[in-house]
Parts: sequence; C-alpha cells; structure tokens
Amino acid sequence: MVEIKTPEEIGIMTEGGKILTNIMKELGKKVKPGIAAKDLETLAERLISGSGAKPSFKGYQGYPACLCVSINEQVVHGLPDNRVIKQGDLVSLDLGIFYKGFHTDMARTFAVGKVSSLAKKLLKVTRKALEIGKKQAKPGNKIKDISLAIQNYVEKNGFNVIRELCGHGIGKNIHEDPQILNFTGEDFGGDEEIVLKPGMTLCLEPMVSAGRWKLKKSKDGFGYETQDGSLTCHFEQTIAIAQSGCYALTKF
Repeated sequence: MVEIKTPEEIGIMTEGGKILTNIMKELGKKVKPGIAAKDLETLAERLISGSGAKPSFKGYQGYPACLCVSINEQVVHGLPDNRVIKQGDLVSLDLGIFYKGFHTDMARTFAVGKVSSLAKKLLKVTRKALEIGKKQAKPGNKIKDISLAIQNYVEKNGFNVIRELCGHGIGKNIHEDPQILNFTGEDFGGDEEIVLKPGMTLCLEPMVSAGRWKLKKSKDGFGYETQDGSLTCHFEQTIAIAQSGCYALTKF
C-alpha cells in the first residue's frame, strides 16, 4: 500500500531534503583525483552527525557505511573502501538520511576531471532521463508512465536502463511501496498500474549502462556492477506529488 503523507509530514521531509542536499553538495566538492572512497565516508558521517540527522543506510540489511560510493562499472551500493578516485572516473554517490522520523534519499554521478565523450553523453542522458520521468510524475498518471518515459529516452540515445534495480516510495521507511522501475513491457515487475496521487513521496532514480544492463555482485559483497564492465550512471531525487505535478525535496 502506498502511504499518503500529510502536508506536515511533507514539510518535515522538505527540511530533511534540504539537509541532505547540502551534505551532498559538500561531498561533491571532494570528489577529485587522489581521494579515497573511505575518506568520503568519513566526511559524510561527520556532516550527518553535525546536522542532527542519522544515516539511513548504515546497518540497513547489513550495510556497514553511511554512504555508497560506486565507481565506473559499479551502479549502486559500492562500499566506501580504500579505492582511490582517479582522473577520468565516473563516481556515483548515494546517500540517505533520517530526520525527525522520515527518510530522504538522493544520488548523483560526478565526472572526475576530464572524462571520455562516452562518459559525458552518459551523464547528460541519465540526468535528462530523471527530468523526463519527473514530468510524468503527476496526479492521474500511473507509475508506468514514468517508467516508459525514462526507458524510451535512454534507449533512443543508445544506452540501456538497468532492469534489476528500481526506484521506490519513501517516508518513515527508506524503502516503501511502490516499486518504480525504469522500464516497462512484458518483463516489468513493479507496481505499474498504481495511480499517482497528491501526498505520495517517491524516489525516482534512473540507472543507466553504456553497454548491457545485466549485473553481478561486486567483490566488496555489497555493490552491483555491469557484467560486461561497461560504464554506468545514476541520478536520484526524492520527490513529492502535488496537485499540479511534482517537486523535488532533494536537489542538485
């Protein structure tokens, strides 16, 4: 069942979203050649603690860190370990916080210095796919309208959406109904027929591969990466459905 949030609850999530947005901004400033993923984790933990919030991911399903740091072929859930970020990398940071009883969640992929033309296009297409999905996130539309819009745009540009992971509802729990996949068709396994209503709070998150979409577990035991080693990109925002459309609670 999809929970409808009250205006007061969405107000709290808006506050949390602002805190998370500011934390992500500070983390993004540090994504440069030579920094280790674990150093980003240390900063994230300090910033979350200083904000009065708590990390959403640490301890969730056994995940031992606050921040997910996924590099190049890793799509999501990369462990912030000793890996050192290099010139030309694509680095995805995914972070959630728990503030006054509610979660917010966001992800952004950063280009490290000069990257390939393929990486530049992948970043541009994935970021645009999120905006296209948000345009379909309005009362009366269905979840599948978001999914189809994202899939069509990504595939038109020669890339593939990841089919083994999805967006989700969010609120008192980090993952709530509905599932929001980035594709539709005969293999679609989400809640495609759910009608969007004001008060729903959702995480839209296009995850895109420059090659094939099939994934495997990373060596760290937590991350997911492409089987063919192709570059990936991930953008995510927490949004709220309003009478006239949607608006972002976390921003870039």
